[in-house]
Amino acid sequence: MVRHGETPWNAEGRFQGHYDVNLSPEGLHQAYRVAERLAASGNFFDGLYSSDLQRAALTTKPIAEALELQPIYDQRIREIYAGKLQGLLRYEMEAQFPEFQWAVRTDPWHTPRPGGESMADVAARVQIFLDELPEGRFIVVTHGGVIRASLKLVLGLEGNVWRRFQIGNTSITRLVYPEGVALSVGDVGHLEAWADWLSDEVTMS
Repeated sequence: MVRHGETPWNAEGRFQGHYDVNLSPEGLHQAYRVAERLAASGNFFDGLYSSDLQRAALTTKPIAEALELQPIYDQRIREIYAGKLQGLLRYEMEAQFPEFQWAVRTDPWHTPRPGGESMADVAARVQIFLDELPEGRFIVVTHGGVIRASLKLVLGLEGNVWRRFQIGNTSITRLVYPEGVALSVGDVGHLEAWADWLSDEVTMS
């Protein structure tokens, strides 16, 4: 599972939800970096799935080109629908919806966004998506909330442990389903500065 590249709203800290935000220049750069890494992995992939939201689709494009795969776009792996929070900064959310702020701290899994979904709602549609995947190795380009929900589902996590995972832009999370194994979570090695010279032919003395 690959989270989409950075968007301007990510950088600003705005709630995105289903709002169709484009990638920032940095996000586009990240998308090409993760595509390069996946292509260099030597792994064979049976298919490529993507959220149909623009930020995921644009992250998927260089991956599809690098691996010569035809992406399948699926609404079930969209980010959580944030309802009235979409477009707001955190301090605006806290000022306008203080009751939600209290409720989501108490029960972050079942509390719906005002006019939107809860994480439990996201998990319900993600569960159907996972169960319908055929046997094989797939790339799924999606969103942070979907990846956290998937970790809770696949690993059978109790309580609110799912909230602790850091899922950065274009990070790679490798899951084995239905066996219930996570091989890596939030791996952004392709974005590290040292990755720029790992493949250089110049010998460093």
